[in-house]
Amino acid sequence: MTGPGCAKSAWFAGETHVAKGKTKKSSRGSNTAPEQNAVAPQDGPLEGIYPIDTGTAELERDPYSPTGWLLRINDVPSSHVDLADPGHLDFEYMRWIAAIIRSRFAPEDITEQEHKLRALHLGGGACSMARWINATYPNARQVVVELDGKLAALVREWFDLPRAPLLRIRVGEAGAVLATLTDATRDLIIRDVFAGDQTPRDLTTLAFTAQAARVLDANGLYVVNCGDTPSLENARREAATIAALFKHVAIVADPTMLKGRRHGNVIIAGSNAPIPAEAPFIRELLGGGVPAQHWDDATVRAFARYAIAI
Repeated sequence: MTGPGCAKSAWFAGETHVAKGKTKKSSRGSNTAPEQNAVAPQDGPLEGIYPIDTGTAELERDPYSPTGWLLRINDVPSSHVDLADPGHLDFEYMRWIAAIIRSRFAPEDITEQEHKLRALHLGGGACSMARWINATYPNARQVVVELDGKLAALVREWFDLPRAPLLRIRVGEAGAVLATLTDATRDLIIRDVFAGDQTPRDLTTLAFTAQAARVLDANGLYVVNCGDTPSLENARREAATIAALFKHVAIVADPTMLKGRRHGNVIIAGSNAPIPAEAPFIRELLGGGVPAQHWDDATVRAFARYAIAI
């Protein structure tokens, strides 16, 4: 399932969502069915707590948007969806991922060519990033790999997701599915998989990352959401791993996180083609609700110099 959204936003001002236990537990109790007195728009999602394969999924309205919904997995904020605007990303870390993708694959270049952006999402959640890609690259072909089959079915039911061949949801474990895919068949792979507040270790290894590199086309882009503590131990190790397998790497995160002052998300990207960081991209990062900092290849490699890729 997709990772916890950690960066501050209009919804979660002041909270750090990657840290387990930082979010407020629901006052609705431990019932495992949607509340009977919940009110929802006709034919829309219904607020409540739903049983899923890996625990519970809680669907809440966005109090600041009549068409916004928050999905919590086991009490941790996982995804936000705006039914009226699939191009809206409420979690800052997702906006950073989107900025990297736009910088690397200019939408006007993709949509004007016969080539269709081929995207693989390892971790699905509410498919927020998949909805954004569909809105930004209408001809994209996407596969979302989600471990939790019940969650995948609920998300299909709740949210107006594109249908195949535009978007397919494949239920399975990320590493197992990745190993079955054909070489050089994806332009973009996004890894956003969490168990609690950590990405499973076996999805951060050299062996796993090598599988991602194999599945990517020659100029493909690999992007991971790394949750970390102020020690930045995970980010250093993941940066070292990605740098060992790709010619170009970059990091995007907020400056406070990169200074080791809080828990949060670090977005790490790798590619065998240059990862652009032109002025419009930098301005976009600086202009968000949580201004973000970009580290280029040399800075990332210096940051990860003494880390050991596993």
